[in-house]
Amino acid sequence: MRLIQNMTTIVEYPAAECSVPNRVIKMAVIGGSGVGKTALVVRFLTRRFIGDYERNAGNLYSREVQVEGEQVTIQVQDTPGVEMTDNSINLPDHVTCSIQWADAVVLVYSTTDHRSFDLIEQLHQQVVRTGGAAMPPVILLANKADLLHLRRVDSQQGSLLASRLGCSFYEVSASEDYSQVHKAFHRLCCELAKQQQQLAAPPTPAATNATEKRRSLLIPRPKSPNMQDLKRRFKQALSAKVRTVTSV
Repeated sequence: MRLIQNMTTIVEYPAAECSVPNRVIKMAVIGGSGVGKTALVVRFLTRRFIGDYERNAGNLYSREVQVEGEQVTIQVQDTPGVEMTDNSINLPDHVTCSIQWADAVVLVYSTTDHRSFDLIEQLHQQVVRTGGAAMPPVILLANKADLLHLRRVDSQQGSLLASRLGCSFYEVSASEDYSQVHKAFHRLCCELAKQQQQLAAPPTPAATNATEKRRSLLIPRPKSPNMQDLKRRFKQALSAKVRTVTSV
């Protein structure tokens, strides 16, 4: 038997029903130290909250889930915490490799730590540079929203930053609210599925015609071999007449 989480309950399915390979969605979760990245990943994939984790473990978590009725395998790469030194970020190699590997990226900061919020824009720039033309979908998560007495970053700051970066924004609490954590990750899965469908879609007739026109402008049309043959024969006929007149 294999366990499949359908985003609301964990259901058992016979192994025979899972014989077809699933589509794989790869996510990287990135942020400063102590913002709750591992807690968010475990909360999303298992619905459970565990308050104490080994920091900077950089583990890869994998689980079969159902997204929009489709059974998929989600792989979530937890990453070591990023630190800021002298207004620049110290980015571990593991984080860079995770961005290159991932289909989608989750940027995380803690509402109780303004330094972790200050990291986000530079981390997003790193994602843009690494992704290039194939920029992966990104969401911004503000964790520890339940710790109101320790809050250092208000909701409006997070919302404005997300608007500037062009990504979705969620304030969540890994310890208190599974539904918001699920909603954020599920939104990212849907955005990624939509992007993959657009990339896989065949070109429209208009796009095909435009491509053919561009090719015709770049590649000169060859001359008709029949016309060349006719010209050659015509010249031969004229030469024969000239020789006949001269001999007479």
